[in-house]
Amino acid sequence: MNFQKHREDFPVRSEIPMDIREEVAEALEKGKPVVALESTIISHGMPYPENIEMARKVESVIRENGATPATIAIIGGRIKVGIDEKHLELMATSREVEKASRRDIPVVLSRKMNAATTVAGTMICAALAGIRVFATGGIGGVHRGAEKSFDISADLQELARTDVAVVSAGAKSILDLELTMEYLETMGVPVIGYRTDQFPAFFSRESGIDVLYRMDSPAEVARMLHIKWKLGLHGGVVIANPIPAEYSMDRRVIDSAIEKAIGEAEEKGIRGKNLTPFLLKRITEITGGLSLEANLKLVYNNAEVAGQIALKLSELRNEK
Repeated sequence: MNFQKHREDFPVRSEIPMDIREEVAEALEKGKPVVALESTIISHGMPYPENIEMARKVESVIRENGATPATIAIIGGRIKVGIDEKHLELMATSREVEKASRRDIPVVLSRKMNAATTVAGTMICAALAGIRVFATGGIGGVHRGAEKSFDISADLQELARTDVAVVSAGAKSILDLELTMEYLETMGVPVIGYRTDQFPAFFSRESGIDVLYRMDSPAEVARMLHIKWKLGLHGGVVIANPIPAEYSMDRRVIDSAIEKAIGEAEEKGIRGKNLTPFLLKRITEITGGLSLEANLKLVYNNAEVAGQIALKLSELRNEK
């Protein structure tokens, strides 16, 4: 396929080790809506078999909303934009799948490794393929205690530089949400509350932190994205889409579980890219699986909204 046709702002050369699944390539060629999906949530975010069931269903939800799903991963040193059932099974079950963000991608590709892409890694690969909309669970952010550890997710820097809109249930509530919002503001990343006036707290609908802009329809969001990138204002956008009300967890319950999990991580000396997977696993255990159920529901909700936004954005981009 002719990658350059779909990239208006940065050249893609044929030597890039990237394979685009046929249905995704066809949709891109025809200007139809495509939604990117990450693979870290499969390999490092959920246990088996819930992870593979989630991955299949989230693709189905995107199709139901008029878009083509493109789950992104790195297999054998090649970027896969859209993976088949065999590779999905590998992502869901193998213990030898790395976690690839911006810093890791060149090493993973050069060593021909297998890796799941983080939010940042997925944004990079999506942009290379010409995909503008990406659905995930929650973005990374500023970790609690970052004033000492300097532990800040690369997702935030990627959002400041890469032209992909990320639909998420806010940032993971294991983070310092106030500092995460401050960082995004400093980096010039628009945060749009989708049918909400507050930044969602992942497992809970509300965080007590107001968003500057609220939008209530896929068409409104798509119009803003279209204008932003037509103006040459590079960088992503966070579409903060709260978990459905019926699945929102009591903040006192989830905050208690988070505090306990963080304390255990500190005792064990767990940090860096291993911290988030550890915390999510322990929170699931502490809440008796309630947080995993909430996680699944918010991912499906984000996929639905992302599909609708991608559809409206494709209509705007195809206007003569």
